[in-house]
Amino acid sequence: MSIAKQKILVVDDEQDILDLIAYNLKREGYQVSTASNGHEAINVAKDINPDLIILDVMMPKMDGIEACRLMRAMPEFKNTFMVFLTARSEEYSEIAGFHVGADDYIAKPIKPRALMSRINAILRRNVSEEAARSQDKLEIMDLVIDRDSFLVYRGEQKIVLAKKEFELMYLLASKPNKVFTREQILKSIWEDSVVVTNRTIDVHIRKLREKIGEDYVTTVKGVGYKFDVA
Repeated sequence: MSIAKQKILVVDDEQDILDLIAYNLKREGYQVSTASNGHEAINVAKDINPDLIILDVMMPKMDGIEACRLMRAMPEFKNTFMVFLTARSEEYSEIAGFHVGADDYIAKPIKPRALMSRINAILRRNVSEEAARSQDKLEIMDLVIDRDSFLVYRGEQKIVLAKKEFELMYLLASKPNKVFTREQILKSIWEDSVVVTNRTIDVHIRKLREKIGEDYVTTVKGVGYKFDVA
């Protein structure tokens, strides 16, 4: 999808911030809509079906956390990227945001150049993810992940993983830099078939790191894990 066709919804109760973000996004060629609270955001999102929603955390009527939670429960927003605007001191908000389905966060005060770099990178993920879903091999960094053989290759080296280790690896690598909560990992990998604890996930992550190295999977304290691509 070209940038010109990509739609972004920006949600913040401060008009100055809305204007700043909207101005810079439009300069990059994005189609931009705005809303000033969570209720309005949901209504606008239903109308325009955005590719990305940028949400402030603290807003009147309905905050960003609740708006994100409600939209994530709606099938039409299952694959929509959602990013929070947070103050640097709002670590709790970042954790809460990831738990309700946020893909990323951007720290205030807004720096236009850094903002555009982050937004462009987030939307490029969509192209990578669509390509990954349409093929049996996922190439990321110096790894090739072969879904048919349940093998991972680094150059000529063949890395053999247990089934759940491979599924965990593929899940994280399919959405680079996206933070997966433990709850999301449990639902995706183990579903409801067995009783699994957070300790089970941690053990699988440790085994995965032992086999592929320490440079790929990053722990996000209090939230979960991500496949880290610089």
